Amino acid sequence: METDKWASFSEGTSDSEGYGEDLDDDDHCCAYASTDIPNLQKDISRSRWLDHLGMAEVVERKGGLLTTTGIVRNGKIYCFIEETLYLAEIGVLHLFSNNDAPLSLEHIYNRVAEGKSGCSLEYFEAYKHLKSLGYIVGRHGIPWSVRRSSVNYISNQDLLETTEIRDKESRDSILISEMFSNMQIGGLRMVFDVYPPNIRFRKSAPGDPCFVLCLASEYPPSKEEIEDLERHSHGIPLKFCLVEHGRVSFFSFNRVELPILP
Repeated sequence: METDKWASFSEGTSDSEGYGEDLDDDDHCCAYASTDIPNLQKDISRSRWLDHLGMAEVVERKGGLLTTTGIVRNGKIYCFIEETLYLAEIGVLHLFSNNDAPLSLEHIYNRVAEGKSGCSLEYFEAYKHLKSLGYIVGRHGIPWSVRRSSVNYISNQDLLETTEIRDKESRDSILISEMFSNMQIGGLRMVFDVYPPNIRFRKSAPGDPCFVLCLASEYPPSKEEIEDLERHSHGIPLKFCLVEHGRVSFFSFNRVELPILP
């Protein structure tokens, strides 16, 4: 097997896609090109940190970056901690506690450094680097959005259905929490689904990622580990990432058959 480094770029500007005001899942469509730069003085969203989910709920959104950042559940946008930190770093998201007290970047960094909410510093460095190159990045295997059911309030049967839907929404919140508690930190695993810059990106129909990013530890993955990941990638190409002392390196493996010499 032959190792091929495929990216070694310096950090650039981040993608800045726009969106409409409707929070419906199907309306999260990108309207700006990935090279557009948001007006950081005006496009500042507000979010509230939810400890029980390990996520930030966006309570007021502005600008276009949230078109390709965060997952949509029940008409609300929730950002994972790496997304929250990235947006806060570039100045387009303010984070508050449940008591409306502002939370600093240091507070978020400390949570990441402690490996909380399913993220480590290495995960964040990889995420930040890909976003700075203009890629659309989401956690592997977690849907961008879940379509909401329509509700009719006419009959008792409809009221029963409404209750069932609310119960489902509660279970959905619990499922998000379980995703974090089961998130593995360290070791070789598929971490992010990565999409190319796309001005027509929709969270309700993102399509297949161009590759799945796997975070490697200090040693190269074995042939058995790579083949096991390939069996679970559903045909999506795999790329590997190594973070050392703030330096982010990407590489991939190709199968090579050498000719038999006479």
